[in-house]
Amino acid sequence: MRPLWKGSISFGLVNIPVRLFAATEEKNVRFRYLHEPCRTPVEYRKVCPRCNKEISAEEIVKGYEFEKGRFVVIGESDLARIPSETTRSITIVDFVLQEEVDPIYYDRAYYLSPGEAGEKAFQLLRQAMEEAGMAAVVKIVLRTRQALGLLRVFQDVLALETMYYPEEVRPTSALPAWNREIAIHENELKMARELIRNLTAPFQPEKYTDDYRRALLEIIEAKIAGEEVHIAPAVERGEVVDLMEALKASIDATRREGQGGRKGAGRGRRKKVGTA
Repeated sequence: MRPLWKGSISFGLVNIPVRLFAATEEKNVRFRYLHEPCRTPVEYRKVCPRCNKEISAEEIVKGYEFEKGRFVVIGESDLARIPSETTRSITIVDFVLQEEVDPIYYDRAYYLSPGEAGEKAFQLLRQAMEEAGMAAVVKIVLRTRQALGLLRVFQDVLALETMYYPEEVRPTSALPAWNREIAIHENELKMARELIRNLTAPFQPEKYTDDYRRALLEIIEAKIAGEEVHIAPAVERGEVVDLMEALKASIDATRREGQGGRKGAGRGRRKKVGTA
């Protein structure tokens, strides 16, 4: 695996070099959209609706809409003003009991491994946390955003769970109202407890499978085996230029003709005019 981030775990006066790796990956079956009549893949392009043309990545900047239709532009120089000591450091804020942190706060999982010359300090922290039964609330900057996280022992490494901030977790009071005072009969509760006991088992993640994904892959494989395959036709790409540029070129060509240029000047392969 390639590290996504390199930095250090910082607590007190101790800094432990570490590398961050994605702990999970999605296994969803991904589809591309095709144009139904010809089975050609549909393209999605970045277009400026005012200039009416396709734009490149170099022409795009980050904008924050603070009011409807009003933006401030945030450039790389603005992001660079964030104190550098926070950008490559996993700062331990508190040590807590892991069971005190509700899983609703969890976002994404990562693995941590020691960086160069950090093996002993890394192992020391992992072992001390494991023996104490503690996890650590941390702060880390990922992709220009400061994230809250929980550092915990996972097997023989440390795992980092990025977390939602409290204001990002919606309150249950926002749910539609219902009668929460319904009386439950003791016999009903007894039967529910018995059902729970009957279905109780050790957590073995390998026994849980994505049945929908498996069935979908079987359908795809059957279609391939039955040669229900559509070949995307080649797309002829002419020279596409901006309308204003094409008009200007046409005016220049006709001006040269009017100034006594050779007959037929400006004639050649026509440019295809269109919008990207």
